Amino acid sequence: MPRVLNIGSLNIDYVYAVPHFARAGETLSSTSRQIFPGGKGLNQSIAVARAGGEVTHAGMVGDDGDYLIKQLRDAGVDTGLVVQSSHPTGHTMIQVTPEGENSIILYPGANHQLDEAFIDRALASFGKGDVLILQNEVSRIAYAMQSAKAKGMIVAFNPSPFSPDILRYPLGLVDWWLLNEIEGGLLTGQADPDAILNTMGTLYAGSVIILTLGKEGVLCRFGPNTYRHGCYRTHVQDTTAAGDTFTGYYINAVIKGKGIQDALRLASIAASVSVSRKGASVSIPHWDEVVNGTHVPLA
Repeated sequence: MPRVLNIGSLNIDYVYAVPHFARAGETLSSTSRQIFPGGKGLNQSIAVARAGGEVTHAGMVGDDGDYLIKQLRDAGVDTGLVVQSSHPTGHTMIQVTPEGENSIILYPGANHQLDEAFIDRALASFGKGDVLILQNEVSRIAYAMQSAKAKGMIVAFNPSPFSPDILRYPLGLVDWWLLNEIEGGLLTGQADPDAILNTMGTLYAGSVIILTLGKEGVLCRFGPNTYRHGCYRTHVQDTTAAGDTFTGYYINAVIKGKGIQDALRLASIAASVSVSRKGASVSIPHWDEVVNGTHVPLA
């Protein structure tokens, strides 16, 4: 069975309930503030673990980040490669509207203190066939991609948050792409989802391209085949960790031998459960909630 390593971010999320996103020059009062463990890396590791997978998380926190490590451990994630930095823990400021939409400001903090020596230590016990999960919230992404591929690992990349630096990464080394319409558009210059998928499929032939479309579901391209899956009915509370939940569940499903269509189904159910709850990692469902619940597809 392949092992999973996530070299990923660890953040403290400050979530503010607002009537609408703050506009330029506007001072906006929030109706509440909540503090949650977060970071795309942390969320995705917890999603893999709650889906029943085994995952090791590698990352950095400041002296205020102990409870993030506890959150990972409580979810069943191996935290032996999480270390403390002299820099403060990364954090986000998240606006959430009554419709459940979110807007996020990210401060990277300790997440950007990863150096090549740290990457080498993290990868040391992993090898051919194992899976490396990466997002764009930590430093030395390009080096991690190159080092993992040199060891024969599978590289899964979620290019979020998007930045121009991504275009300088060795993207041809990515085996599994997990991205949304905005990221896909910035990578390809296309706006239509099918055009994004076609362009990504041409640029990265041989890779699995998974394009999430919010309430419109998900598209996937692998070689000549295109797969589609819709969403499930739910009352949207907070979309913050939906993509991370999808990513973790999809990766774990594929590792466990599920076909692409079934993996898309399971990941879509998990994401629909996540958005029905407030918070990031705390909203990620456990495996039994996904497989034993009643989930009604949107028409």
